[in-house]
Amino acid sequence: MQDVTVITGGAGFIGRHLAGDLVHRTEKIVAIDNMHPQVHKSTERPSDFPDEVELIVADVRDADFWDRFLRDCLPRTVVHLAAETGTGQSLTESTRHASVNVVGTTQMLDAFTRAECIPDHIVLASSRAVYGEGAWVDSAGGVFYPPLRKHEQLERAVWDVKSAHGGRATPLPHRAGETFANPSSIYGATKLAQEHIVSAWASAKKVPSSIFRFQNVYGPGQSPFNPYTGIITLFHRVANGGGIIDVYEDGLMGRDFVYVADVVKAVIAAIDRPPALSRVLDVGTGVATTVLDAAKLIARMHNAPEPCISSRFRDGDIRWAVADTRDLEVELGIRCELDFAERGVRLVGEWLLSRGFA
Repeated sequence: MQDVTVITGGAGFIGRHLAGDLVHRTEKIVAIDNMHPQVHKSTERPSDFPDEVELIVADVRDADFWDRFLRDCLPRTVVHLAAETGTGQSLTESTRHASVNVVGTTQMLDAFTRAECIPDHIVLASSRAVYGEGAWVDSAGGVFYPPLRKHEQLERAVWDVKSAHGGRATPLPHRAGETFANPSSIYGATKLAQEHIVSAWASAKKVPSSIFRFQNVYGPGQSPFNPYTGIITLFHRVANGGGIIDVYEDGLMGRDFVYVADVVKAVIAAIDRPPALSRVLDVGTGVATTVLDAAKLIARMHNAPEPCISSRFRDGDIRWAVADTRDLEVELGIRCELDFAERGVRLVGEWLLSRGFA
């Protein structure tokens, strides 16, 4: 039986970058991916996928696949990236999101148990979506957790989070162990369930687990064909075609855009330094950029018209999200430093143009 590093969702956006950076650090890497047409144009091996990495086209929900795979391979490190990720789409395709994110995870873990192939370390890619709106501070300094923004509220273009007294409120950064998880989307709920499943199983099996709550990951290689993820890629394509970028709500939603290379750096650091038992860490820059500012920056890069604030909205979206990065730096010595406005957004545009996607 061959020892391997397994990356589920390994042909996806983050997975391809991770596989490429791991090839010279470990003996054998196997990427497992169902090559979903929403992300991939075909089931063929991506042209930019590392030659040294074995790619198996399979679904993590397939118990028979896992049983066959584990007859010959012993996963030492498992990086579980496979997931459905569309916040808005999860509202209309909740069964698919729950099936992949929750059942796909339990099928994998059950297979490990059946085969008595217990990994040395599981790394789970979770999401800032588990926090929902997160914690806010009112004008008197009190911390509170706002309720979900209702559809009727959004229809009236009431975007801002208000305190219980109706006053102004300020968002706090997301910090695992401090900020209470309260998902506002079905996607976020499935990711939180995924966290609980991995944590419980890993604890019972005495397997170290690292759970990363990623903020908004962007960068070269993010699917230009997936309409449900990758707002930065979408904005570039619209602007490069001379179109007007459509900005939802009032454009003042804050997001922590974290470059994919920094995310991969954090994952590799976790692989190199497994925890004694478990850890949950937030991965982001700690800096918020409004969606409107991102749209304006991209429009200027392409000499496109000014973005249009349309007041459209998506149920389940949140107002503000930014990571508290202190624990990531203390635990792994990692800082996500690539600046979105100064460099990151331009790298995405250049990649899209070089591939003829923009």
